[in-house]
Amino acid sequence: MQALLVSLSTVTIAEMGDRTQLLSLVLATRYRKPWPIVAGVLAATLANHLVAGAIGVWAGSLLTPRLMDGIVGVSMIAMALWTLKPDTLDDGARVGQTGPFLATLIAFFVAEIGDKTQIATVALAAAYQNLPLVVAGSTCGMLLANVPVIFLGKMFADRLPLKAIRYVAAALFVGLGILFVSWAL
Repeated sequence: MQALLVSLSTVTIAEMGDRTQLLSLVLATRYRKPWPIVAGVLAATLANHLVAGAIGVWAGSLLTPRLMDGIVGVSMIAMALWTLKPDTLDDGARVGQTGPFLATLIAFFVAEIGDKTQIATVALAAAYQNLPLVVAGSTCGMLLANVPVIFLGKMFADRLPLKAIRYVAAALFVGLGILFVSWAL
């Protein structure tokens, strides 16, 4: 259960202000059909995080638990620093002429490659060695952060204190990083 809850909270926090959250806003504004977009986010995240989690479980099986806790701790602290840098959408924000589900599926899958949430999923799967719970938690975390943006994002886009959210998220990552590092010592 800890793997699920830590994965859920970590990915939810990492997703705040992330480029895929911005992509959710772009897709919601473009298509104005939230349910196919939510379904596309779900499918893309499951596929992407399943692969990331499998890599993490494999990598974690090669390392001692103590070393793995240290690596996860350091990666969480690195994510704290990464969180302080605001994300922007590149030219990849163009969604073309496809429907909302397919556009979301493709755009989200590609945008998640090498993203904070994918790297967090690798690290958490390596640490917990429980692929189903980590992927369920990371996928639910992604939905928890993106579904409100898909349904209400345009209304709140200019009102959210993104700088404050980034600082709080960074502090939470530092706390998680210190916790994992302390387990390694």
